[in-house]
Amino acid sequence: MARGLVIGEALIDIVDGRSAHVGGSPLNVAVGLAKLGRGVDFLTHIGTDAHGRRIGDYLKNVGVHLVPGSSDAAHTSTAMATVAADGSATYEFDLDWRLEGTPPVPPPLFVHTGSIAAVREPGCLAVAALLDAYRVSATVTFDPNVRPSVIVDRDQACERIDNLVARADVVKVSDEDLRWLAPDRAPEDTARAWLACGPAIVALTQGARGAVAFCAAGQTGVPAKPVDVVDTVGAGDAFMVGLLDRLWELSLLGGDRRDELRRIGLDTLTSALDVAAMASALTVARAGADLPDWAALQVRTQPRVSPDYPGAHGAY
Repeated sequence: MARGLVIGEALIDIVDGRSAHVGGSPLNVAVGLAKLGRGVDFLTHIGTDAHGRRIGDYLKNVGVHLVPGSSDAAHTSTAMATVAADGSATYEFDLDWRLEGTPPVPPPLFVHTGSIAAVREPGCLAVAALLDAYRVSATVTFDPNVRPSVIVDRDQACERIDNLVARADVVKVSDEDLRWLAPDRAPEDTARAWLACGPAIVALTQGARGAVAFCAAGQTGVPAKPVDVVDTVGAGDAFMVGLLDRLWELSLLGGDRRDELRRIGLDTLTSALDVAAMASALTVARAGADLPDWAALQVRTQPRVSPDYPGAHGAY
């Protein structure tokens, strides 16, 4: 059975100093895909402390395979999340991010990374090398999911993100990320420029204004419709999961499908955005990064290609 590989941070989100949730953007993507019935290997850097054991148990319970060597950190990272009245969240991190060697897993159909893993030394250097190694046979997907509080050198971080965009086949990014990365440029203009750097698809999420995506065939989008937002933790990760799941369903993932992915039509891309929007909407309606399982998403997206179900207000 084809499997995906997700590389990146796993941590414990402590929300408003009280409730604790397993989190980390790449972890959320791995978990979200597993909950949709996809085979996923996850390479990360956690400890064998109580937080690390909690993460390991959580991954096992949802069906994510934790790659051997992922549990050798001195301690497991944490993030203090503060949720505002509108449901948006800000974070302060205590983390260590490093990787060594090549994951002992079968060749993946795709490899996904993003967020802290993309910019935090020394692990980000290993991530870039792994993407280069896998790119011949696997689709590369990337979500910058910028965390300014962990970025020491802004220019260096922007350069690293640009380099990963150029390596990627599918990029998902929020307008908030792009306003931080390129404050003097409209987010849609930056997304178009990124498309010209190499990806087959650049998807731009815009909160209450929905999402747009760019590909060789042109531009398409889906509107956002209201949902009762509990918080937006994991919303962008859920969008990434929905997008990946739909591309997987359409047999557009894998190095041997790169040309087909580049020829994706606007109707097909719109259907993928629809699924992504629904996954995000279901997530923001619940506390923490509680991404939907296959049954929940299937019920709300029957048929999956239908454009008639709602997206999420402020959900990306």
